[in-house]
Amino acid sequence: MNLTPEARIHEILRRLEAAHPDAHCELTHDDPWQLLVATILSAQCTDERVNKVTPVLFERFPTPRAMADADRAEIEAIVRPTGFYRNKARFIHEASQRIAYDYHGKIPPDMQHLLKLPGVARKTANVVLGVGFNIADGVVVDTHVKRIAKRLGLTRHTDPKKVERDLMALVPRSHWIAISHLLIFHGRRICKARKPACQHCPLADLCPSAM
Repeated sequence: MNLTPEARIHEILRRLEAAHPDAHCELTHDDPWQLLVATILSAQCTDERVNKVTPVLFERFPTPRAMADADRAEIEAIVRPTGFYRNKARFIHEASQRIAYDYHGKIPPDMQHLLKLPGVARKTANVVLGVGFNIADGVVVDTHVKRIAKRLGLTRHTDPKKVERDLMALVPRSHWIAISHLLIFHGRRICKARKPACQHCPLADLCPSAM
């Protein structure tokens, strides 16, 4: 199919939306602070496992202030099943302290302020802004997004910052939030890392990597 780059990205988005109308953030949360904590815990861990841990964590520490004043060892014990629990507990504890005491218990809806929080890089900040505040300041790049963007020829890079930059240049800003959810669901269901199901892929005729 011979399309301009602009028409091609619109067609990719259209087909992904048709294939995955239920695409959304699967981290269970009630507010932006819970989403921030869940996103930190999701590093190198499945959303499913995080969603089993966070109800216990938030029942014990229901607010940033409660988490800020917690015994870190208790946080570690609860989040241990998510892996790398000492670092994650430290990030959650220290970020909650900043939020509780510097931001009056409220997550700042601003990229630069979010990046100053312990444990928060662009991926986490983009999740919080996009899902928690519906603010499109960038594109979430996880392993699925990085892999599929490269397979589709939307980027030549593997560095998440460069992949994000390329996607922001190609994808209309109105779809910056949605594109990540769509690519993540597509990666989980069809374009898997080891064995992509190209024969069942709605993007096969648009994909230079299709087999």
